[in-house]
Amino acid sequence: MSKIGKRILIVPQGTTLEIKPREITVKGPKGEITKKLALDGFVIKQQGSTVKIIPPSLLNKRNRSLWGTFNSILAGMIAGVNTVFEKALEFNGIGYRVEVSGTDVVLHVGFSHPVKLAIPAGCAVSVNKNQIIVSGVDKEHIGLFAAQIRKVRKVEPYKGTGIKYVNEIVKKKAGKKLGGTAAVS
Repeated sequence: MSKIGKRILIVPQGTTLEIKPREITVKGPKGEITKKLALDGFVIKQQGSTVKIIPPSLLNKRNRSLWGTFNSILAGMIAGVNTVFEKALEFNGIGYRVEVSGTDVVLHVGFSHPVKLAIPAGCAVSVNKNQIIVSGVDKEHIGLFAAQIRKVRKVEPYKGTGIKYVNEIVKKKAGKKLGGTAAVS
């Protein structure tokens, strides 16, 4: 049995849930999220302000894993339309700067050219000194766009320059200690 799948989700006031056979729509004060899910045999049952996912009668390994996954996805959708999700990144390096230009994020991170990334719908980006904050209602899209920004210039382990998540720990390497001296035998 899935511990996560058995959780009963509470739908806050002002949030509506619309369940179709292959699609779930959650509307709330911060926005609306629609996801297509293949609920093969699973039933989403809403009673008042609670939601429960009921698994199919045959619980094999795949169904047990999907039970928890569906519950987590639905919990993230309900949380997202009530509070905004945020991912914070920070960039370090000489001459590194980031700016938001219309619907693009322009990254100047040590290349001979600026890198432009289009901000996806439903995401908002703000820049404070050396931090990039990606926010929105859909947790999946926020994480994907933050990973896309990080991928432009990952932190290199010798100087620590690049783009990383705020709480990410990067182990620094020592480099060449002897500095080219040859061993004498």
